[in-house]
Amino acid sequence: MASVFLLTGRPGTGKTTIIRETLSFIKIKAGGFYTQEIREGGVRKGFKIVTLDGKEAVLSHIDFPRTYRVGKYGVNLNNLENIGVISIEEAINNCALIIIDEIGKMELLSMRFRDVVLKALESNKPVLGTIMESSDPYADRIKKLSSVKLLTITPANRSLIAQRLQEEFQRIINEDLFEATG
Repeated sequence: MASVFLLTGRPGTGKTTIIRETLSFIKIKAGGFYTQEIREGGVRKGFKIVTLDGKEAVLSHIDFPRTYRVGKYGVNLNNLENIGVISIEEAINNCALIIIDEIGKMELLSMRFRDVVLKALESNKPVLGTIMESSDPYADRIKKLSSVKLLTITPANRSLIAQRLQEEFQRIINEDLFEATG
């Protein structure tokens, strides 16, 4: 059975950084996306989606229309679905590791996103992602799945969890290589 590692914790604790560090350490074919802040003059204005194969799109911005809204941000579901969802679908079909950063309020506005997250979790491939810390019926169901290892990141444990994740994924890679040659 594949392993699903979902990082949770307060904003700014380094969840996305841990994912990027793990990817650079393990050297495995991975697909999916991570989110990145959009800052102007030191002020956060929104978030963008960055796929592991280099595509980018703005997910949310304070200047976007408020059709879909989370807090002060307008959310562009077309960008999420045409870039983020497709990157997860491609990872399910073509990669050894699926990255989903993040399963949060903005992303959960999309039913296509919710569906592809479940497909990824059921794909029997390792998944590394982040999930909102606050309660949400969909996110809470994901957190309770038996395949999910939920890791709460804090400034105090960030380095230790990053190291343990790298070791765990290296073990998974080694097991897969052994099974492929055995």
